[in-house]
Amino acid sequence: MSNDSVRDAGRRRPAVPRLALASAAVGVLTAAAAAFTFTGSASAGTTLGASAAEKGRYFGTAVAANKLSDNTYVTILNREFNSVTAENEMKWDATEPTQGQFNFSNADRIVSHAQARGMKIRGHALAWHSQQPGWAQNMSGSALRQAMVNHVRQVATYYRGKIDSWDVVNEAFADGSGGGRRDSNLQRTGNDWIEVAFQTARAADPGAKLCYNDYNTDNWTHAKTQAVYNMVRDFKSRGIPIDCVGLQSHFNSGSPYPSNYRTTLQNFAALGVDVQITELDIEGSGTTQANTYRSVVNDCLAVARCNGITVWGIRDSDSWRASGTPLLFDGSGNKKPAYDATLSALNSGTTPTNPPTNPPTNPPTNPPTNPPTNPPGGCSATVSVNSWNTGFTASVRVTAGGSGTNGWTVSLTLPGGTSVVNTWNAQASGSGGTVRFSNVNYNGRLSAGQSTEFGFQGSGSGSGLSPTCSAS
Repeated sequence: MSNDSVRDAGRRRPAVPRLALASAAVGVLTAAAAAFTFTGSASAGTTLGASAAEKGRYFGTAVAANKLSDNTYVTILNREFNSVTAENEMKWDATEPTQGQFNFSNADRIVSHAQARGMKIRGHALAWHSQQPGWAQNMSGSALRQAMVNHVRQVATYYRGKIDSWDVVNEAFADGSGGGRRDSNLQRTGNDWIEVAFQTARAADPGAKLCYNDYNTDNWTHAKTQAVYNMVRDFKSRGIPIDCVGLQSHFNSGSPYPSNYRTTLQNFAALGVDVQITELDIEGSGTTQANTYRSVVNDCLAVARCNGITVWGIRDSDSWRASGTPLLFDGSGNKKPAYDATLSALNSGTTPTNPPTNPPTNPPTNPPTNPPTNPPGGCSATVSVNSWNTGFTASVRVTAGGSGTNGWTVSLTLPGGTSVVNTWNAQASGSGGTVRFSNVNYNGRLSAGQSTEFGFQGSGSGSGLSPTCSAS
């Protein structure tokens, strides 16, 4: 979401009907490069994070560093969630208040808390027209472009290996019927500024998933949704590195949950990117609110590449829209009917193994090969590849068979002239020819049907990869 005014104590201004927003939403998310499986102390299926992990997904929340001393807040955070997003602490004004001088202290508090508990971290956000430091607001042209590139490079490099997904660019498209780019100081540096930010982020942290994040992109028929879709399709066709799209999904009476929400998720996923629900909050109460949360979760679970949901805050009192009581816990930290509906949907949902039956034109450019068959024992693996002219990154999902695993090894035969440059969430052995990737200490033990992910960067061609998995 966006907020063009400075917030009091980190809280954003109250919401207004979405289509009336000009700069209304503050982008989200950070999620850690720790295990894809939930490593908290709760039993699987009894908390949001544990249940999501059973489906190979995360369930996260936005976190404010100044609330990490609140016992009720931290108790819920540690118990319920397996992913965090820094609410404001990773944005440009927080991390580079003076040009060339970086301050990561508050963001580091959140990262350290998440890493100590095996939580994913979503990075939010590297480049955005809002919440820029004053010195950047006063820049333009090539000076601003160079400052933006340096900021993206420095912040992504600092957190290299710790961030699961970065919101590289946030809210770059305008509301309304035109479906065009938002007029901003960054846009006025040249229409290629978004792809430059993505290319810079890839070079700085090749292991992180790179996302575009926006609000008012939930309804498939809206011009803004179509504009973002066309940009992602263009990027994929030209080899611009983009791995995911974030839908903020702030729902209220002026911007209700759309009946075609699942279609939107499916159509973005069919381009060959992950989709993530990044800033979910739903104004309301009681059964109506609970049913909408249930619908959103069911829609995500119905799309294989919808790999995570983040709610924008923990208790209603923590929300930027507190008067709308939009979250899963009330101000005292008690579970609401919306929580029960969300957990029930997570526990009862299934993960599809097949793509949408009616995807849009221009289907995924790099669909997973060899979908998992969930054999009685052992394990299976699928791979998704994002390629550019001289290299690629591969994301590999390992799924345990009916006996579960104590450890796993994935083997891949690389094309001639291809080599592995970097690996995350796994240990690689071998070079050229066949390369074997084995689990690390936090992601080898999988329950039956449970999944985890690892990835690697390669130089050369990433075509024709066909992984095989063996379990111990």
